[in-house]
Amino acid sequence: MNNKNKYAIEVELVSFSYGQRNVLEDIQLKIPQGSFLGLMGPNGSGKSTLIKCILGLHKPNKGTIKLFGEDVNKFDRWSEVGFVSQKANSFNSGFPATVFEVVSMGLFGKIGLFRFLTRKHKDKVIDAIRQVGMEDYLRQNIGELSGGQQQRVFIARALVSDPKLLILDEPTVGVDAKSVQNFYTMLKKLNVERNMTLVLVTHDIGAMTEYITDVACLNKCLHFHGGTKEFEEKQDDMISSMYGHDVRIITHNHDHDHDHAHDHDNLKGSTHHD
Repeated sequence: MNNKNKYAIEVELVSFSYGQRNVLEDIQLKIPQGSFLGLMGPNGSGKSTLIKCILGLHKPNKGTIKLFGEDVNKFDRWSEVGFVSQKANSFNSGFPATVFEVVSMGLFGKIGLFRFLTRKHKDKVIDAIRQVGMEDYLRQNIGELSGGQQQRVFIARALVSDPKLLILDEPTVGVDAKSVQNFYTMLKKLNVERNMTLVLVTHDIGAMTEYITDVACLNKCLHFHGGTKEFEEKQDDMISSMYGHDVRIITHNHDHDHDHAHDHDNLKGSTHHD
């Protein structure tokens, strides 16, 4: 790992299109190591597409992307990059795997699919589960957990390989509102205590600035990138510019969980088309 490079991610003038439809235009974004970036934008704004480009899953039409100073096309230390998608907990609830087994799958990239776990590996799995507060569910079937608990398990699976960078694509979709604040607090702890670089794609505008260090606002082009204090000062203008109209800011009011969940469902729409 080249710690001399101060950026975890460097996106240089990246553009991407699906056929004739331009999704990203000249994106320039540098994310310092140790930062906690909130990436926000309306449905279809290109957020998930940008993440796929960063992960090397899509090849930009133009521009370059670097991870820890190395071109993404040559990057081979993928165990240092964790990813949790918004669909991580969308699987058959009868899937016969315990929390321990699901998290241990995160080690296969390092040790090989058919290798047996050593005591050291097992301790690592348990430690990752402990970090997300799920140690009491170690032997429980993953399908028996709530959406919020499942997402914690999938974060543990990403953490078990000791990533330097963790990318989460709308991880609170389908998670009950009461769990969301604890979820963000857990992410902030990982950022502060492990100096882990986090990129969180989210619609949850009202909760963002309390936990993150930086904000990027995307809608085909990059409308804003800066610190949370600067974003709060420009928030109304940024949101109007990015969404094309005023939107009601979602706040965490746990006395009105139903309303919060309803707003979240309305916002998430067709994010998978990004």
